[in-house]
Amino acid sequence: MVEAQRRLMDHLGVPAWLAVSGGSMGGMQALQWAASYPDRVRSVIPIATTLKHSPQQIAFDEVGRQAVMADPDWMGGDYYGHGQPERGLAVARMIGHITYMSDQSMEEKFSRRLKTEGFKFTFDAEFEVEGYLRNRGAHFVRRFNANSYLYVTRAMDYFDLSGDKLFKPGAPIPRFLVISFKSDWLYPSYQSRDIVTALRSRHGDVTYVEVNSTYGHDAFLVEYDEQTRLIKSFLAKTHAALTSAPTRHCRDGRTRRPGVGPGVRQGRPPGPPRQRAGRQAQGIELREESIYECVEKGLAVITATSKAAWGSSPTGILIS
Repeated sequence: MVEAQRRLMDHLGVPAWLAVSGGSMGGMQALQWAASYPDRVRSVIPIATTLKHSPQQIAFDEVGRQAVMADPDWMGGDYYGHGQPERGLAVARMIGHITYMSDQSMEEKFSRRLKTEGFKFTFDAEFEVEGYLRNRGAHFVRRFNANSYLYVTRAMDYFDLSGDKLFKPGAPIPRFLVISFKSDWLYPSYQSRDIVTALRSRHGDVTYVEVNSTYGHDAFLVEYDEQTRLIKSFLAKTHAALTSAPTRHCRDGRTRRPGVGPGVRQGRPPGPPRQRAGRQAQGIELREESIYECVEKGLAVITATSKAAWGSSPTGILIS
């Protein structure tokens, strides 16, 4: 997927991205951009994502795939011209929606409310949550291809940038803003902290924010205000760092800043920022509002629900 995007980037003549961002599978692609083309990415914002799928995440994907393939209308994948396996794909989507929500958000949205008064002793959708899931499944089959669902979920299961695979030795490391959500049990916060730990072990410039939300994995789609506040400030700082760099004198006597001028116009991306040698101080903040204020001031900060949340401090972190 990222390779296809890179080819479009070259076709459009874009030398480098100011930022690559995405949530869930989009976050995996953002991480892949940093791993494959770190010199063409100035910053990365992975949201509610992971370096690799856990066995539980693979298991949920497999149940969805089996639901599709168990539908007789799937026809071994050669269903074109006959209509796609709507029943199996709808069930797969219903399973997915359960993982996107938290227990609290489902309680608040549905509780045990019935669609009509009293039990009907049938297998129709009597509870509101049943009706919601069936509706979501029915809508999904109208806009998504069953075989695409199989391949996309398999691609997510294959994805793995854990260990030392995120960055090659000596590769430049873009700035990172990593965002997770407290109630997300599909992509839990510990997976985002794994990303942060990997970056800090390479002395990367990383900010991590765990947003207090009750929406589960869906939070990255609905918590607009919190994410806007964080991302707006982060991008402003990233852009300012590129445009306010010290000017350099060219051989013809002109001056220019790194990242602007003839090199970019000729299609050559500006060089990545240099990595600082040695250890870098990093703040761990416990108060949510203080975290947002730090990001707005351009300071790198890491969220922790307690000072013991990280176990031992990641490399270079100063607990304050």
